[in-house]
Amino acid sequence: MALQPRKFNFFDREVVKDPATNQIFESLKPINISACVSGRGQLVIGDFEGNIYLLPRTLQMTSFRAYQIRVSHLFQMKQSNLLISIGEDEQGVNPLIKVWNLDKMDQGTPLCTRLCRAVPDNKPVPVTCFTVHENLNWMAVGFENGSVLVFKGDVKSDRHSKQTVVYSSSKAITGLAFKSVGKSVVLFIATEISILSLTLTAKEKHSQPLQLDDFGCKLGCSVMSDFSQDNHFVIARDDALYFYQPDGRGPCLAYEGEKFMLHWFRGYLVIVGRDSKQMLPSVPIIRAGQNLDMHMVTVYDIQNKFIAYSAAHPDVISVVSEWGYLYVLAGDRKLYQLQEKDTQTKLEMLFNKANYEFAISLAKSQQYHDDGLVDIYTQYGDHLYRKGNHDGAINQYIKTIGKLEASYVIRKFLDAQRIHNLTKYLQALHKAQLATEEHTTLLLNCYTKLKDDSKLDEFIMHKDRDVDTAETAIKVCRQAGYHKHALFLANKHNLHEWYLKIQLDDIKDYQKALEYIGKLDFEEAENNLKQYGKMLMSKRPIETTQLLKRLCTDYKPDDRLLVEDGDLEGTPVRSEVCQAQAEEFIHIFVDNSAKLTEFLEHMISVSTNSPSILYNTLIELYLHDVAHMTGAQAKEREEKILKVLKNPEANYDLDQALVLCQMNNFKAGILCLYEKARLYQQILRYYMDHDSYDHVITTCKTYGNQDSNLWVQALSYFAKKENLKQQLGIVLHHIDKMNLLPPLLVIQTLANSPTATLSVIKNYVIRKLQTENDQISEDERLIKQYQEDTAKKRQQIEDLKTKAKVFQNTKCSICHHPLELPTVHFLCEPHSFHQHCLLNYAENENECPVCSNENRKIMDVIRQQEHGRDLHETFHNQLERSVHDGFSVVADYFGRGVFNKVTVITDSPARMASMGGKYQ
Repeated sequence: MALQPRKFNFFDREVVKDPATNQIFESLKPINISACVSGRGQLVIGDFEGNIYLLPRTLQMTSFRAYQIRVSHLFQMKQSNLLISIGEDEQGVNPLIKVWNLDKMDQGTPLCTRLCRAVPDNKPVPVTCFTVHENLNWMAVGFENGSVLVFKGDVKSDRHSKQTVVYSSSKAITGLAFKSVGKSVVLFIATEISILSLTLTAKEKHSQPLQLDDFGCKLGCSVMSDFSQDNHFVIARDDALYFYQPDGRGPCLAYEGEKFMLHWFRGYLVIVGRDSKQMLPSVPIIRAGQNLDMHMVTVYDIQNKFIAYSAAHPDVISVVSEWGYLYVLAGDRKLYQLQEKDTQTKLEMLFNKANYEFAISLAKSQQYHDDGLVDIYTQYGDHLYRKGNHDGAINQYIKTIGKLEASYVIRKFLDAQRIHNLTKYLQALHKAQLATEEHTTLLLNCYTKLKDDSKLDEFIMHKDRDVDTAETAIKVCRQAGYHKHALFLANKHNLHEWYLKIQLDDIKDYQKALEYIGKLDFEEAENNLKQYGKMLMSKRPIETTQLLKRLCTDYKPDDRLLVEDGDLEGTPVRSEVCQAQAEEFIHIFVDNSAKLTEFLEHMISVSTNSPSILYNTLIELYLHDVAHMTGAQAKEREEKILKVLKNPEANYDLDQALVLCQMNNFKAGILCLYEKARLYQQILRYYMDHDSYDHVITTCKTYGNQDSNLWVQALSYFAKKENLKQQLGIVLHHIDKMNLLPPLLVIQTLANSPTATLSVIKNYVIRKLQTENDQISEDERLIKQYQEDTAKKRQQIEDLKTKAKVFQNTKCSICHHPLELPTVHFLCEPHSFHQHCLLNYAENENECPVCSNENRKIMDVIRQQEHGRDLHETFHNQLERSVHDGFSVVADYFGRGVFNKVTVITDSPARMASMGGKYQ
């Protein structure tokens, strides 16, 4: 036995009343009704006397005579105000089809645009049913003999209209309906024994009908559903309701009971029949002396599978729908109006009976707004929660995600026994991408408490997980000990800091951490090595040092292609050199000086222009090693130190290196740095402090040319020592050779020396005295020569003043050709010139061009002497610096004429003698 659907009373029934009198509308009582349809804002009724009645909403009924005998069938078009009727104007079987244009009147009667006979194969047969397509190009008529006559063409007129019998059988046709499928038109045919579909074409011959089922239905027990049910062809049998598409039977709904009539209204299937299980009144209704059977009018919600209305009506003639209402025309000629209750009222009725599932289904079918649906889900969830059905409740709460505050649901399921339900809700929340960081944390905690590794894996592996959610998941996984899951998330979302924290702090896999850093971009690798470098150096010193070398030279990630795409295509790509500052990583090697030494050696070998801190640190490390090494190892380190110190390109800080060498008493380094800094005095002082006599002499010989005072200091040093006659003699020899000190000062220095006896300085004193004598002789010779030259010059000047000068030159001193007037003679040699040669050759016509160069040199010397004699400050500075030989400075300036007042007379006789005069 089939289960009976739930019944509700979602329609209010009332008898239609005349709005003018507010009394029951009884204008239909005298009418012997034969057919009834609705559409275009009115009800249309036909009777057995041939009249058609038009009943508008105001119930002001009008009528017109359509047939002489009777009206048997009516069809009202929905998209045009056309009424198609079938009836008889003559006695016997003679069905006529008439098309009425209700918008046009002809003498008070609607215009009849078409009149044709419905006779299949010229055999008059009673019509059982007919239908018209809304495109007004197809009309089908079914007959009692099992024939189906199809009219193709304009339904409104006879022109271009053709009729064809498309189907014949032995049983009467009980139902017809059109359906448009794309550009095709399908005709459903129902008989008492079969259901068929026929595809109609524009050709004369149509395809063979397709049998959809081998049983049929009664007359009136078929209807076409609307789009909400995919335009199924619905038939009713006593056992069930069947739905058909052009290619076959669809769903089937068990619904027992005898059925007489079907009607479709707003997604409802209206069934008129007799329910064998329904208790009918024992006393029949009597009208005009006739008994009226009671029929059950049932409004069935096909989509939601429940009965929205069911009540008995006396002998139902027809069911129609118009103006948003359902009308039942009963045998007592009363018109019953069924008004559907509003959605909210229906939902309240369902809520009162705790029928939440029906309420949800109903709300969806009625296109209820989203907020209203959420309220229903919430109420249903609360109801199930109170009953203890937590699984069902959470399913309803999941449907409220996005509308209902998540905390309302979460608080209900925080109990440990309901953790499964909470997990399910949180999963749905994440799937809807509405979860917050707190929700993610809670969900992951649920997974870890449930030990549900599969769900945790699924959550972690989700490809659309955003970064914020991933960070939250990482935190929870770390706390719960799921380090591999946290590591996967960090790697997937490029959360480098989290990845390294997990590897180093949790898993302790330092090698993989190093490999991961080596694959990062330059900036990321640099920052992470600064942060974790000390830890990695303590655990993996070799690998960490290698990575630092790469980072500080020309870094490229490990997974970077060795050859750029542009290089493969022939276009070289200039890649930027990424190079970290090596000095920023020195602190990483605080506990590993050996690796720091290796790192610094590598950096200096790669770039000699490295910062000074690298060189200074390397020197300090070398010195530290020397202090703790012996033998060949210490010697090797010393050689490395000297190699760095002597390297002219080494960028170390000289002062700091010197301090380091002094602190570690590294003799070779100290001397090397003194030499590099040109601190020759310090080198000499170093050897003096260590009484290294040979090195003192060697230092003076090596650097004496740069600093002659070294020999003077050496003289003072050896003068204080005993038994150093040889060294003292060498020093005196060089002082004498370089004339560094006056002899008197040398003798004073050696006066108190225990080593400097007369035999030591004898040769020196003799040489100096002989030199002084030679110098005196030379000076006397020069004085005598200068006196003679001066006397000659004075005599020449006097002769020029007192005696005439005879020019006997016969040739020009420039061109060497015989002189011709005009000529120019100078008093210098004398020299004579053609005037035109002098003008072309001489720079100054008042100066002899032959003697001008020599004269110019003499004038320059005079000017320099005049300028130098005013440099008093310079004189005093040089005199103060020349501590041992100030007399030579005074003599030099005396020779320049600094201490004489010299006046240069430009037009003096001497200048005239050198310049000469013009004679033409």
